[in-house]
Amino acid sequence: MAAVSQGLRWQLILTRSWNRRGTLACLLWPLSLIYRTLFAGRRLLYRLGWLTARRLDVPVMVVGNVVAGGAGKTPVVMALVQHLRQRGLRVGVISRGYGRQSRGCMEVLPDSRPEHGGDEPLLIRRCTGVPVVVAERRTQAAAALLANYPDTDVIVADDGLQHAALYRDFELCVFDDRGIGNGLLLPAGPLREPWPRPVDLILHTGLKPAFPGFRAHRQLASLAWQQDGSTMPLAALVATGQPPLLALAAIARPAEFFDMLRACGLQLAHTITLPDHYDFNSFNINEFKGYSVICTEKDALKLWPKWPQAFAVPLLLTLEPACLARLDEWLNNRLTAKLSSPDGHSTT
Repeated sequence: MAAVSQGLRWQLILTRSWNRRGTLACLLWPLSLIYRTLFAGRRLLYRLGWLTARRLDVPVMVVGNVVAGGAGKTPVVMALVQHLRQRGLRVGVISRGYGRQSRGCMEVLPDSRPEHGGDEPLLIRRCTGVPVVVAERRTQAAAALLANYPDTDVIVADDGLQHAALYRDFELCVFDDRGIGNGLLLPAGPLREPWPRPVDLILHTGLKPAFPGFRAHRQLASLAWQQDGSTMPLAALVATGQPPLLALAAIARPAEFFDMLRACGLQLAHTITLPDHYDFNSFNINEFKGYSVICTEKDALKLWPKWPQAFAVPLLLTLEPACLARLDEWLNNRLTAKLSSPDGHSTT
């Protein structure tokens, strides 16, 4: 745990420096100029046609962000997939599978292990039931998905806004309360690419949007789950006689999860912050046997093999009606254009 704590400490120092243009940001600014040059050079190769983006026979919707670190993309992907399925569309999801220990292209199944397919792809697969394929190259993942599921109507890419090798028909950019931070590119700031830049839809998952866009409402489910499928109301966890609560989180912004638990009335005896995508291999859960452990769904996938009685609390995300209307408008136009084309491809 000492190594984890040290690594997390430096991670926190860097991410905090991204909120303002202080000393550390100024020292790293020359490196951000190199990053900008490399990024711009690669994009120029695509514009000149020396590199080409692969087009697919089905619409591709990318859910990504321009800020390093999680902004709530995966819950947005799941909400988007559920909406598309309610419309009767067959949906597939592709991802790089960040944090997985495997390599190559693979389909993530409900019984896959998080270290093989990635914790977020596995969560998407279990929660939505749609096919999920991961690969280092998203073009390869998309090709494999269509080969196995040729009747797919829409592909949703979890992350990949900067992955120019795959042509996308719709770009949804997610922001949280950090906005664009200090406005500098990596590593001096949090930006993966210069902002502003054109996207089809901006979605804010935080409470204080820094600029115009649609809103997403987030709240915790009223029930917590255990590995065996049993549930307990969150309200019951605060009842007299229950063991003290230990909340842990290995996500991008763990403090937000802890605050949401407290807002539900839970009294947290201890909180533990771990690096995003932490695998729990070096975590000694035996130190906390006198506690009821509560965590996120993503963390539970890796914690349950060691501590099956841990409680996982799902995060529920709702897209505002105006956002869904904008998505439906684009999708209706895209599908109509495809049907009107003689060869089944879009005429645009």
